[in-house]
Amino acid sequence: MATDTSKYKLNRTIIPQNFHETMTYLVADSMLRVKDPQRSVKFYEHLGMSLIQKIPQPDAKFDLYFLAYDSPNSLSHKAHWSDRQGIIELTHNYGTENDPNYTIANGNSDPGRGFGHVCISVDNIQAACQRIEDAGYKFQKKLSDGRMHHIAFALDPDNYWVEIVSDNKAEETEHIKETDPSTYRMNHTMIRVKDHSQSLHFYKDILGMYLLRTNESPSANFNLYFLGYVPGANSDVNTNPLEGVLELTWNYGTEKNPDFQYHDGNSEPQGFGHIAITVDDLDAACKRFEEKGVRWKKRLTDGRMKNVAFVLDPDGYWVEVVQNEKLKSRANW
Repeated sequence: MATDTSKYKLNRTIIPQNFHETMTYLVADSMLRVKDPQRSVKFYEHLGMSLIQKIPQPDAKFDLYFLAYDSPNSLSHKAHWSDRQGIIELTHNYGTENDPNYTIANGNSDPGRGFGHVCISVDNIQAACQRIEDAGYKFQKKLSDGRMHHIAFALDPDNYWVEIVSDNKAEETEHIKETDPSTYRMNHTMIRVKDHSQSLHFYKDILGMYLLRTNESPSANFNLYFLGYVPGANSDVNTNPLEGVLELTWNYGTEKNPDFQYHDGNSEPQGFGHIAITVDDLDAACKRFEEKGVRWKKRLTDGRMKNVAFVLDPDGYWVEVVQNEKLKSRANW
């Protein structure tokens, strides 16, 4: 049975190998562990997101909260969570909210450096940042800090970084005082990678994503690569209006150090958990990945959960693979 990755979502016209097999895949979500779900849900709702699904797992003592932009102005209004891109999945392990010693690794300091941030795109960035600040939330970087005055980084309750970028040119919106969160997008998730060539091969040729844009910064010794499931996209896409984009950050020279590695977020200290892609046919997709020699964290046949699989990227980040329930009913989440 063939798999059609065009139905996958990852919430250049360089065509990925076997692109016809992955043209329905989607980057659905990015999972973050949180200490207190009430605080975290409130924060992301303030950013304009809605709680579109909650999956309680009382036997395993954790709950999953799925947040996404779901207004009539959103890209996936009222779509099932498995048939959309740009979800933030919050994982709460029972009791952490009452543990004064429990902390989250946000991915931006050692020994937990790896995951970098999630990013939302907004209409009027100055007004959007002011609205967040007026609600009492802190910033890692305000618009006025440093040299880059067109991006900011807010901090969620667990100190995860949330990048804020603008759909409009920042110099054209500095005098606008209003912002409409119903127009926002959950734009991308950033992870750091050791060897850009290995990572690009994995995400393009195995997972079937398209390389949408590359930002090279030789003076700062790093490059940024933006990928996603956007069939037919060319090599210089404006990614800000999109959802489900994956940003890979490569710092020059890391690939030459045999002892260098990034933290996957799932060993101590924990924080970021995984990105998830949804596919048209879960069994066929996993068979395809097996034929391509992927490293598995969990096959479909492992353990009790027969409706999810996890493959490992070259840096050991987990990529969850789930059935798109609109295309083929399987789990009835």
